[in-house]
Amino acid sequence: MPERYPSVLLFGPPGSGKGTLGAVIGSVIGFSHMASGDIFRSLDKESELGRLFLSYSTKGELVPDDVTIRLWKDYVDRRIEAGAYDPAREILLLDGIPRNAAQVELMQSHIDVKRVIHLVGDEAELVRRLSKRAHEQDRPDDAKEDVIKRRLEVYRDETRPMLDCYDASFVADVDAIGLPSEVLQRALGPIVEVQRAFAAS
Repeated sequence: MPERYPSVLLFGPPGSGKGTLGAVIGSVIGFSHMASGDIFRSLDKESELGRLFLSYSTKGELVPDDVTIRLWKDYVDRRIEAGAYDPAREILLLDGIPRNAAQVELMQSHIDVKRVIHLVGDEAELVRRLSKRAHEQDRPDDAKEDVIKRRLEVYRDETRPMLDCYDASFVADVDAIGLPSEVLQRALGPIVEVQRAFAAS
């Protein structure tokens, strides 16, 4: 087992299609997709970590970065034990974590980042996508344009700076606008490079 898990980060603003792209690439042999939402949903609420998570979430407070990384590591360990992820043969495809510079620092001893896939797109199109998704999922509050723009603003101010933690040569900008198959085609170039190098190592 490698000391640090070989990883590709999926990164981009709300509405850029990280989840869709991650699910598709994660179905390819040699990759294991892990989204932050899946990690929290999988928690045993009666476990020590589950109770710790609830102690923050039930009060509407942000879960501290160190707790978030502990939750992530516990999730990875459980996936390995269950045979759902093999670090010696699979590249982690991380979606939604790390989320900020502090988490990048905390995860350095756990992951070996091979590439950052940075999904980019016109803000007006992202607003349209998020509004459409909210209507389809019957979440009227999330469909309000001011709410969506606030989410994009939070991303720009708090999450986007995380990219600066990585050398520019590790970051591949991928146009997120277009058909899902078109976005997949654009992302596959840098993804294939990582898998080829991993297979040869």
